[in-house]
Amino acid sequence: MDWRDLLYFSKGERRALTLLLCLITVSWILLLQTDKKRMLIEAQTENRQASGERQIIIGKDTSGQQTESVGKESEPHPNKTKNTLKKKSSTPAGNNSYPTSKKRKRYTPYTRTEKYTPGTLVELNTADTTILKKVPGIGSAFALRIVKYRELLGGFYDVSQLAEVYGIDEERYEALAPWFIADTLRIRRLEVNILPATALRKHPYLDYRQAKAIEQLRKQKSRLSGWENLQQIEEFTDTDKKRLTPYLSFK
Repeated sequence: MDWRDLLYFSKGERRALTLLLCLITVSWILLLQTDKKRMLIEAQTENRQASGERQIIIGKDTSGQQTESVGKESEPHPNKTKNTLKKKSSTPAGNNSYPTSKKRKRYTPYTRTEKYTPGTLVELNTADTTILKKVPGIGSAFALRIVKYRELLGGFYDVSQLAEVYGIDEERYEALAPWFIADTLRIRRLEVNILPATALRKHPYLDYRQAKAIEQLRKQKSRLSGWENLQQIEEFTDTDKKRLTPYLSFK
C-alpha cells in the first residue's frame, strides 16, 4: 500500500474535516476571550478594593442649595437589607426625607368671590380691591388697576373716567358704569402754589411741559390765584381746564 493512499480523502470527507477544524478554531478563540474578560474583571475588583472607589452624590439641601458629598463605595450586607428598609421608614424627617408641615409652603385655597346683585351701587373713590372684585366683570387685575389709577388721579370726579383705566374698552365700560357712583368730596387736590414741578407732573392730566410752565409762572407772580393765570400761557387749553379743574387747588 502506498503512503499516499493513507492521506487520500473523498470529497465528502474533506468537507467534514474542514468543518471540524473550523469549529475547533472558533472554540479556542472564544475560550481565550472569556479568560481575558475574567482576568480583567478580577484585576479591576482587586484595584477597587485596594484603593477604595469613591462616589460623588450631587443634590440639594433643605434650603435649595446644591451640595456635593463624597463617600466610599461598599457592598451592602445581605442580612442588613430588611433592617435598612425598616430604619428608613421609621427615621424622623431630615435632609433626605420629605419636608415637614412647618417647612412646606402654605397655599391659600381659592374661594370664589360672590358678586353683587343688580341695583347695587359702589362708591368709586372708597372701594378697595375686595369690594371692586364683587362687581360683575371685574377680577383681581382690573380691581388693582382701578385702585392704582385712582391713586394717581387723586380720586374720580366722574364714573366716565373708568374708561381711562388700562384694558377697559368701550364695551366693558358700558357694562361697568351702572354699578358705580363717584363722590367728588373724596378727591385729593394738588396745591399749585406749593408743589414743585416734579410732583405736579406725576398727575396723569399734567405733562412735564405744563408742570414746568406752572412753576415758572408761579415764580413770576409769586402766587397763582386761579385758572385765569394758567389761561395766559399756551400750554393749557379749554379741554385741560375742564379735566384739571377738580384736581387743582389755588389756596
